[in-house]
Amino acid sequence: MKKLINLMYAGFVLMALTFTSCQDEFEEVTGGTENETIQADSSTALLIEKTSSNDGSFDNIVDGASCIALNFPYTVEVNGIEVTIDSREDLHTIEDIFDEVDIDDDILEIIFPITITLADFTEVVIENIEQLRELAADCKEGGDDDDIECIDFVYPITLYTFDINEQQTGEVMVESDEQLRRFFKGLEDDDLVSIQFPITLKKYDGTEIVVDSNAELARALELAKDECDEDDDNDYNDDDFDEERFDFCLTQCPWKVMEVVRDEVNQTDQYYARIIKFFEGGGVTVTDGSGNVVEGTWSSSFTDRGPLLTLEFETLVDFNLEWLVYEIGDHTIKLYNENGNKIILKQLCEDDLPGPDTLREILKECEWIIKKVKNQGEEIDRLLGWEFKFLPEGVVTLSNGESTSEGTWEIGENNEGVLSLLITMGDEPGVSFEWPLRDLDDHRLKFEVEEVDYELTLLRVCDDNANDGDVTEIRSAMKDGTWVVALYEEDDMNKTEDFAGLDFYFNEMHQVNVDENDNPIIQGVWRVLRGDDNYLKFFLSFDHDGKFNDITDDWYIESVTANRIELVHEDENSTETLVFEKL
Repeated sequence: MKKLINLMYAGFVLMALTFTSCQDEFEEVTGGTENETIQADSSTALLIEKTSSNDGSFDNIVDGASCIALNFPYTVEVNGIEVTIDSREDLHTIEDIFDEVDIDDDILEIIFPITITLADFTEVVIENIEQLRELAADCKEGGDDDDIECIDFVYPITLYTFDINEQQTGEVMVESDEQLRRFFKGLEDDDLVSIQFPITLKKYDGTEIVVDSNAELARALELAKDECDEDDDNDYNDDDFDEERFDFCLTQCPWKVMEVVRDEVNQTDQYYARIIKFFEGGGVTVTDGSGNVVEGTWSSSFTDRGPLLTLEFETLVDFNLEWLVYEIGDHTIKLYNENGNKIILKQLCEDDLPGPDTLREILKECEWIIKKVKNQGEEIDRLLGWEFKFLPEGVVTLSNGESTSEGTWEIGENNEGVLSLLITMGDEPGVSFEWPLRDLDDHRLKFEVEEVDYELTLLRVCDDNANDGDVTEIRSAMKDGTWVVALYEEDDMNKTEDFAGLDFYFNEMHQVNVDENDNPIIQGVWRVLRGDDNYLKFFLSFDHDGKFNDITDDWYIESVTANRIELVHEDENSTETLVFEKL
């Protein structure tokens, strides 16, 4: 094992430790008396160390150890897919890959070497999995690690040091858990410390308490140890629920249906965006887009596998099962039952959708790319990849990179009181509509009128993904040379011959030109973007009814090299594969 990297601040310079000369008598400090000193090896000092320790439970999906944390960036291989983890948000990518097959044997391998941070903020370079397992062995499953996470110090805090004669030798102001933890680590067992009271502590639920003495501090930290679920086990998304907490989670806010699979048949289109409300006492309702309500009952129980949720309706038979709750987190609940049954629900609390002013600012922040537009049930695929810019003074533009249409936009409520986006674009009636907002997250806006089958889904793109190295690399490769269709397959039908003799040129400004024997025959739009699901997407659209309409879609980039790119599109009706190769 490589030598520990000692990051102790030399002489605690960063914490501005100021030493004074010996004094003839004990110097009293603010809030401190002889009885208020703490010996470095006392139980109170140990509680302080545990509360200021580094919490490593947030990345347990990777290392399975709550007392260590991997330093960003690092790379893992998840079910055969290589993923670079640059932040806590990237951990969701790992779970997304795990969840592609809901109940399976997921495999995660860490690419070594890595650097980890221990509970005392010491950093260690790890060369292989054996070294990591050796350190992780000290982390107990189920919350038995040493740190206290249910309460935190509010900084800054001033500390005083004393010698064995109880004369003050220094003063230090700490401004973080790391500085406080390192300070106590640097003390000898018989060193004496005093705290300048009062200090403030913040509990897990956001409430603050003020303590005025060592005794009050020790009592507050001791009581907080078991007040909350520290989520120190090896799952993710804080899936640890007792029965009371689970029932409260269900009844707190309504839920929107995101996906329904019954007996391996995808029924999402039939139920998507229906609203489910769970009531205390066991009642549940399901409301469709027209306001029709179906009533039923629900109950929960707990087993060794986790929570079970039983739903019973007279008419909604696809919901009638005893469902295993295999994930709760990020306002999402996922239900599973063997033999190919799954339901995914998203929580809709009142503050989940923005107000008019907030939505205006969100729209103006970045560009928005059309992922789907549907008009009276007809998908307008030729607009895939086109770009909206919502400008000040109510001006909106829609561009394919070569031509640009201009119109107006405004935010308000429709006749049903739903926050809506009104677009008027004379040159493009396909998007001119009063679009009610149905869903919003960091990367996507969805507008929909289910009863008349209108839908507009937009992807948020800031700076054209210029800071995404994968996106820029693929764009550069595609613009370099002539490409041909090496394979186009729809389900089991090979249609590659339809594109024989055609040359594709992926140009600047999102234009793709297709030539046959050096004669231009059609022009379309292409884009490479990071999608709302964090996967790389390839948008390709042509205003054409024949074979070019077949390849007009938003594709997942399955694999890519400098000379070959493989694209896949899947829905409930078909699976398509499109492969381009460079000549």
